[in-house]
Amino acid sequence: MPAGRPGPAAQSARRPPPLLPLLLLCVLGAPQAGSGAEGFSSGRQEERHQPRHPRGPCAQHPIHTQPSLGSHFPSDLPNGPEDHTAVISPQDPTLLIGSSLQATCSVHGDPPGATAEGLYWTLNGHRLPPELSRMLNASTLALALANLNGSRQQSGDNLMCHARDGSILAGSCLYVGLPPEKPFNISCWSKNMKDLTCRWTPGAHGETFLHTNYSLKYKLRWYGQDNTCEEYHTVGPHSCHIPKDLALFTPYEIWVEATNRLGSARSDVLTLDILDVVTTDPPPEVHVSRVGGLEDQLSVRWVSPPALKDFLFQAKYQIRYRVEDSVDWKVVDDVSNQTSCRLAGLKPGTVYFVQVRCNPFGIYGSKKAGIWSEWSHPTAASTPRSERPGPGGGACEPRGGEPSSGPVRRELKQFLGWLKKHAYCSNLSFRLYDQWRAWMQKSHKTRNQHRTRGSCPRADGARREVLPDKL
Repeated sequence: MPAGRPGPAAQSARRPPPLLPLLLLCVLGAPQAGSGAEGFSSGRQEERHQPRHPRGPCAQHPIHTQPSLGSHFPSDLPNGPEDHTAVISPQDPTLLIGSSLQATCSVHGDPPGATAEGLYWTLNGHRLPPELSRMLNASTLALALANLNGSRQQSGDNLMCHARDGSILAGSCLYVGLPPEKPFNISCWSKNMKDLTCRWTPGAHGETFLHTNYSLKYKLRWYGQDNTCEEYHTVGPHSCHIPKDLALFTPYEIWVEATNRLGSARSDVLTLDILDVVTTDPPPEVHVSRVGGLEDQLSVRWVSPPALKDFLFQAKYQIRYRVEDSVDWKVVDDVSNQTSCRLAGLKPGTVYFVQVRCNPFGIYGSKKAGIWSEWSHPTAASTPRSERPGPGGGACEPRGGEPSSGPVRRELKQFLGWLKKHAYCSNLSFRLYDQWRAWMQKSHKTRNQHRTRGSCPRADGARREVLPDKL
């Protein structure tokens, strides 16, 4: 061996360290104290302090979507590895009311060691009795529920599988309800022939305990394609509004379809013409005023609906009125097509609230009865106060020929009662009233001329009622 060259052993001792371990050491850094098992334990501790799911899986899904079939939740099994998971089967079942459910919660892990011992079930946050569960094997817990009631929330009831410490392992949405019933009682109206609003009744029982979707469909009767209404809940929970693009003089077919997880149903078809279901705004400019000094009458005037002024139609009106301190309305039906009316037989010195509504019918020759509008805003007015003494003012009748004295007033009220039944608010009523008033003045004057001065009525208060032979 040449002098000065080291031997193989010396070369091995003086050889520089391998390059790859040095590079890994520089990139990863040197081991620090507390690493290894203590570092894994610290990571698990941080994981345990993460916030748990405050709600079940059903509350996290919109009620109109199908929840994910892979609803897994992180496991917090004590003293177990991080990759423990659990699965509930069946996932998100849909059942009829009165059905039974057999469900399982299976725990899986690698390496083996996951166990179902200590697991329990909750439904909508309430722990289920342990006698409803049983261990099928070391990793599976079974649940048996019988005679199920309808779901408490339309998005599904939360069925949860929990670990011994209460953490959520897995969840499932439980849908229990009824298929939709056939919708019925569809009614529609058009506001001034510009739109169409319809509402319906969902079914005989109504509640399905499941989210049920209602769709209003319509089409022209003899041609055209199906259309779906888009503006729902406009005048209530089961209603829809079609704002425009409606045809006149052509019938429409309208129906409602109901669908949920358990099935579907369709209503009967309603056929209607827009001209037959027209309504309008309440009559504007309602004015109520006194009729001179008449203490028992008020005059009501209003204006025809302006939105229909350019259309050929007829209108009839209704009036209702009540006293200020009452909630009971009296309705006057036979106002006909006038825009004014005189209310008679009212209480003197009393505040009345009056409303008017309109029914447009016969639009372009339609034979239907029409639909009443809403009532107008209440308009208030008061009748004049009575200046005559009350019933306790004296036993004897007052002298003079005023037609407004005691017995005449009673006879007048009797006549007005008859008038309200036969010719209320018509020109005939005003003419009859004027004739009656003139006759009463003449009759009362004649009667007083034959009466002895200061005479009193009979003790029993009897009166002879005199009615005219001819008006």
